[in-house]
Amino acid sequence: MTKVMLSLHVLAAIVAVGSITVAASVFPRYALQASGGADPDGRAAAIAGLLHRICRGYAVAGLAVPAFGFATGALLGVLTDAWLIASLALTVIAAAILAMAILPGQQQLLALAEGGAAAGGDPRPVATRLTMLTGIFNLLWAVVVVLMIVRPGSTTGA
Repeated sequence: MTKVMLSLHVLAAIVAVGSITVAASVFPRYALQASGGADPDGRAAAIAGLLHRICRGYAVAGLAVPAFGFATGALLGVLTDAWLIASLALTVIAAAILAMAILPGQQQLLALAEGGAAAGGDPRPVATRLTMLTGIFNLLWAVVVVLMIVRPGSTTGA
């Protein structure tokens, strides 16, 4: 059962978190194109909208990652290990950044793309902040992956 839970945890992380990291990283480029008048056919706006929907949808699916991770940790008896507690804390921080900053920032840029200057002005500061937050989100997940592989105090010899 442990191998099944671990497999589900890793698959959920690859599919959900991987999709969010890619879509969120590419989003500002297309949102800026859509709001900067360089999108006469609406292609960049459509792509930005799709990338936002991907981030939103996979954010919900991403809830499976800590759920399967918690179940795996319980089966392995490592729920009180420092590396797992640190991973959970970083996961909560990453989820908060996604829910409270990245997704709203994407919505704001989409609104700017739809309404232009009437929707709130220059999109570049919003895109710059969004790019920075997405980088932090991605970095947090990279640290979690390293913690999952290295597992300080592990008896596997890794």
